[in-house]
Amino acid sequence: MYVDSIIRNAAVYQWPSEQPKIMDVAINKDTIVAVGDCTQCQAQQSYDATGLVLAPGFIDVHTHDDLEVLRSPHMISKISQGVTTVIAGNCGISAAPYFQAHSPVDPINLLGTKEQLNYPELADYQRAFELAAPSVNLAMLVGHTSLRAQVVEDLSQPASVGEIAQMKALLMQAMEQGALGLSSGLAYHNAKGASADEVNALAKVIAPFDGIYTTHLRTEFRGILGAMDEAFATAQHAGVPLVISHIKCAGKENWGRASQVLAHLEKQRQQQCIGCDCYPYAASSSTLDLNQVTPETEIFITWSEPHPEMAQKNLHEIASLWHVSLVDAAQKLQPAGAVYHCMLEDDVKQFLSYEHSMIGSDGLPCDPHPHPRLWGTFPRVLGHYSQGEQTLSLALAIHKMTALPAGQFKLEKRGQIKVGHFADLVLFDPQTVRDQATYSQPHLPALGIERVWVNGKLSYVGGADPASEVDYGRAGRFLNRISKNN
Repeated sequence: MYVDSIIRNAAVYQWPSEQPKIMDVAINKDTIVAVGDCTQCQAQQSYDATGLVLAPGFIDVHTHDDLEVLRSPHMISKISQGVTTVIAGNCGISAAPYFQAHSPVDPINLLGTKEQLNYPELADYQRAFELAAPSVNLAMLVGHTSLRAQVVEDLSQPASVGEIAQMKALLMQAMEQGALGLSSGLAYHNAKGASADEVNALAKVIAPFDGIYTTHLRTEFRGILGAMDEAFATAQHAGVPLVISHIKCAGKENWGRASQVLAHLEKQRQQQCIGCDCYPYAASSSTLDLNQVTPETEIFITWSEPHPEMAQKNLHEIASLWHVSLVDAAQKLQPAGAVYHCMLEDDVKQFLSYEHSMIGSDGLPCDPHPHPRLWGTFPRVLGHYSQGEQTLSLALAIHKMTALPAGQFKLEKRGQIKVGHFADLVLFDPQTVRDQATYSQPHLPALGIERVWVNGKLSYVGGADPASEVDYGRAGRFLNRISKNN
């Protein structure tokens, strides 16, 4: 058999087995055509993977890459980690369907500017994606806050019956055009006013489409169990699967509760389909929220519209410079972005090691000085937490990044190394893989990611110059839920 490429002698992990199998994998066009012994195959390109691990391309289930794939289609921050597919539209904010004549409200402003947010229909966005030809695949959730911002007159209040009807119509159209489902970010000011009836009505729209509901909980602090119950009820009422986004125990008063939170989730998993995602850091990142400003939390400012000179400074330092309180300093900085060092490392480890948690970076590509998770999430799990801390096995880590999310989000023919599946693949060195991005130097690519293929095309080579566009493929696809030809 003649094929385009063969990767020979690779170690392949197939969960639940903890031991890899040494095998060859043959690629022709965009598809895996042979797995196992490929000695009878002849290939244009052959790669010796002795000593390396070959995994399905990693799926970043929690991103805000909606516009980044259009602005920076080479997507070096993700492809250099081995990520081949991103789920966008999380936390209630999506670039489509969205159009407003004024500047985007918080937190939609995390995605980009008014000029960049111009996709009234998901079909408009898909056309822009295909024109940009990014290096990674993308599937889109529809953001609840993005819907609210277009039709709700007073965002601090529950939507009226008429406004809910308008949001339902926008969501219905997006689902008909191939959206994955609905996301919410009920912790944010412009979604906090939403009633259970409002969110329930929208969640029911996605049910006939086999959609999924993901949520940034109403609170991740002391009231987290109640917020989880609200999410459980919404998904159960609609009859749709649920994913709790970036599950965490935020705030010092909440530290040490990971076991309790996971027990609460696991108990409800017996009644309905529930998943969650997490990231391998004890700090979060978002817009600057006055409710999270406390003396115990170290807060690092990533950007500020009125005071850009204060970016890359600690809020305590800024308050001292201005001779004002922390809250007054934060108010003066807004609108702004921040990194919050608000979690306990032991809690982070428990969420990472939980068998049913997926990995999502939650990186903010618009931040001029982003959280290191944007560039480092996946190699940090593989290197620091799996190979170093041994928080979870390499087999489980790979499963959380591949087959588990592909199944949860119904990404057909992705997430596994199987004949007939799309050839999204990452080859990495288990001995050297690690993140380099730090809070002070957040834009550094990972080490140990040797090669990445997207839909059969070699799209990243470790050690190549990230500034050189010649070295990277542009084979990403828009994963439209209603199409079988993704």
